[in-house]
Amino acid sequence: MTDPDTSERSSTRGLLLAGAAVVWMAAMLWSARATITGGVDAETTVTNTAYALPGAVSASLVAGAAVGLAVVAMIARRRALGSTTRFVIAIGSGLIIGLLGALVIFTINTAGWVFAVVAGTVAAAATIGSALGGFRAAHVVSAVCWAALAVFVLGFVLNTRDVQAPLLSLLGSGKSQSSQSSAASWFTFLQSVLSGLAAGLVGYFSLRRARRRGDVADITWPLYAVTGAGPGLLLVVGEALTRTAGSRVIDLAGQVSVLELVVQKMLGGARLNSALIILFVGAVAAIIAFGRTLKPAADEEPEQPAVVARPAKSRTASSRTANSRTSSSRTANSRTPNSRTAETRPTETAAD
Repeated sequence: MTDPDTSERSSTRGLLLAGAAVVWMAAMLWSARATITGGVDAETTVTNTAYALPGAVSASLVAGAAVGLAVVAMIARRRALGSTTRFVIAIGSGLIIGLLGALVIFTINTAGWVFAVVAGTVAAAATIGSALGGFRAAHVVSAVCWAALAVFVLGFVLNTRDVQAPLLSLLGSGKSQSSQSSAASWFTFLQSVLSGLAAGLVGYFSLRRARRRGDVADITWPLYAVTGAGPGLLLVVGEALTRTAGSRVIDLAGQVSVLELVVQKMLGGARLNSALIILFVGAVAAIIAFGRTLKPAADEEPEQPAVVARPAKSRTASSRTANSRTSSSRTANSRTPNSRTAETRPTETAAD
């Protein structure tokens, strides 16, 4: 079994992970703030807020998990922590990060309830994500966070204009609306599959590196599957928070126009489908990557029929017995004529 103290000491390397996750969260929040404040009217501001909400929520989930994990690891170096204490520290750390992130959105307009809803959703996401930092399987949580960051970065790169435009053209996007819609659907599917592959491979290599460093004694294949599926699961949780805690913002954006209502429903369904694809592909990719490292079992040799070996002494004794029997029979044979001669001589003498 994995030594908890060893796992906690090794998780101090999670400071780099926490820094990367917080930087990504800050970038997403500032991007959301810029998008929201860029609206020329109230309707545009509401729709922009609805578009920016899912990305901010998912980034807050990962940042909360990474920060909670790092803080627990730092404190665990100095003293032993029980399960309850670990979760309290992790959730408290995530709450602080969530409140700081919420201020970025809430300060746009403190009088508007829309921004208060978004800020509360961001804080809730960071707090929920930080609960992952309370688990003792620090190497698994760390690998999931790294894999999630890889998914975020890959999605950002694929959606840049220099990358997206050639891919859409390659997928058949033309001047007609039907071709553009078909190409956009294929692009979303391709991005989901590539993100799932990135999640599975990055999660696998993170766990493998932890094992090589000696942080854990052994890692079974279900943990690799959980690590690969982790980013997709976080995206599913983020979508659930968007539809529940942030539902008022989404509903308000749908009231702007019928077209906007259809767009919001389509985007919500596409995000959920993408998260499920990433979950499934990530788990399969991690399992396959782990399976390729397994060595084939040696071919078993066919069993030979058992030969019962007799002790050497018994064989010698039996051979001696056989020899004695042979000599006895020879003696008996040699004595038989003499005995017959002896029997005939008295007879002859009597006759004489």
